[in-house]
Amino acid sequence: MKKEIKNPAKKTAKKPVGKTAKPVKKTDKKAIKKPIKKAAKKPVKKPKALAKKPAVKNKKTLISAAKTGKEKNGKQIGKILHYFDKISVAVVELDGGLCVGDMIRVIGGQETDFKQAIKSMELDHKKIKKAKKGQAIGVGLKGKAREGYKVYKI
Repeated sequence: MKKEIKNPAKKTAKKPVGKTAKPVKKTDKKAIKKPIKKAAKKPVKKPKALAKKPAVKNKKTLISAAKTGKEKNGKQIGKILHYFDKISVAVVELDGGLCVGDMIRVIGGQETDFKQAIKSMELDHKKIKKAKKGQAIGVGLKGKAREGYKVYKI
């Protein structure tokens, strides 16, 4: 009796490796796998701005206004340190001079924005007519305010 010797080179097995891969011929016990090439990623471009910013007509006035503290609201002269709501008086720390009769504007929060003239000021429970930079004075206000609100001189 002769045994037939099977030639392993003649056997072929067809197995798909991936969706687009072609069948691989099996020459020995281990299958040869071909790597699938991935599509190269293209860099994503950022969209351009839809509208251009308007050109500034006079840069010098904007720079000088920023340096001096003058804005459309006026010049900032202080901020509110405390507000007494029952008597409607605010303690204002001044960054500039202030006199009785000057117009001020108080801005802060979402709802507070009002103008008024200074009728009276107090420093250490004494009425004064002029206040200097660095002083913390008491000022009667017609509207409500809170700590941190800004005071502008108009």
